[in-house]
Formats: sequence, C-alpha cells, structure tokens
Amino acid sequence: MLDSYRTIAGGTEATGEFVDRKSRFIAQLCHVSSEAEAEEFIATVRSRHHDARHNVPAWILADGRERCSDDGEPQRTSGMPTLEVLRGAGLADVCCVVTRYFGGALLGPGGLVRAYTAAAQEALAAAEAAGNVVQMTMVTRVTATIPYSAYGRVERMVSDYGGKVRDTIFSEDVQMNCAFLTGKEVPFVAALRELASGEDLCVVGEPTFQEF
Repeated sequence: MLDSYRTIAGGTEATGEFVDRKSRFIAQLCHVSSEAEAEEFIATVRSRHHDARHNVPAWILADGRERCSDDGEPQRTSGMPTLEVLRGAGLADVCCVVTRYFGGALLGPGGLVRAYTAAAQEALAAAEAAGNVVQMTMVTRVTATIPYSAYGRVERMVSDYGGKVRDTIFSEDVQMNCAFLTGKEVPFVAALRELASGEDLCVVGEPTFQEF
C-alpha cells in the first residue's frame, strides 16, 4: 500500500493526442477507484471509438493492483508503455485508454512504443495544465469537543501541530473537525489531553487517503 500518490481529480477526464504517419493515438485519462470503475471507463471509451483499430487500456489502483492490455497490437508495444507512463508519474487510482486509428503505415515495435508513450504523456500533461492532478496522502480526522474559552488556543494548537481545521460547529460546546497527516495527530491529541488535565476531548478517526 502506498503512503501517498498522485491521481486525477474525480469527475475530470484528460485527453492527449499524438500522430505518426497518419496513425492517430488518442489517450484518455481519468480517475477510478476500483477495477469495476476502470472496466466501465474502458467500455465507455471503446463505445466512443467503436470504429478504431485498437483501444489499449492500462490502469493502476492505490492498493497496488494494475493491469494493461495490448488489445491486438504486438506484444508489449502499447499496454505496457502506457502503464509505464502512469507508474513513472507516480499515479494511482487512474485509468488510461489509448485509442489508435490506423493510418495505413506500419510503425514497427519501436514506433508503437514511442507513439503510445507520447499519447499517454500528452494526456497527463493536459491534466496537469488544467490543475487536475492532485496529491493524495494518508490523513487522520480528529474531532475535538472543547469549551468556548479554549477555542482560540486550540485553534492555534491545531496549526502548530501541522493540522487543518476543516469545519467548526458552535453549540453548547465547540466541535472542531480537524485533519492531520497520519501520525501528526498523536502529539496534538496528547497536548490537548494535557491542556484538559487528563480529560480526553478528541475522537480520532481511521486513516484514509485524502487531499491535504
């Protein structure tokens, strides 16, 4: 399991294109969170480009699973190069499908590797240019319930220990919903316990991958 990774923002799709001797290579890149979502995206692209010679898929999940296919191209000339672009960029929870419209000239194994690599790189560059590549890391949520008199001090403590206050609810007490990079919450919780003379004022959630 990764500690952190980059991915494509949910709800977005990036496209890049490379042309060699009239063959068009169109890479389509999006966020997926499961094998089922990857297969759904692959099916969508195949339907979109049903008249293309090849629709070459590659995907990587944050749990380490990955898969690619040459979809009828010579072995290791298309799927693996596409997957290597995703790996090299530190991406996970992503799927890329490169569509090829055959231009009439054979490109040879080396030419195919270069073309599929270039198309995938173009899609990644488009995602980065649009600000749609995000960093995911292990984040732990901490909910602190404190008296109003301690609010200002605890807010500063959150910042001092590297956390962020996501939202605050003011009722009988103040409920501060905070986020910390996993591990950073431990000294904050200890410091707040000390401030409260041993009373535990925090509920600590399970670590999950989030933007921070």
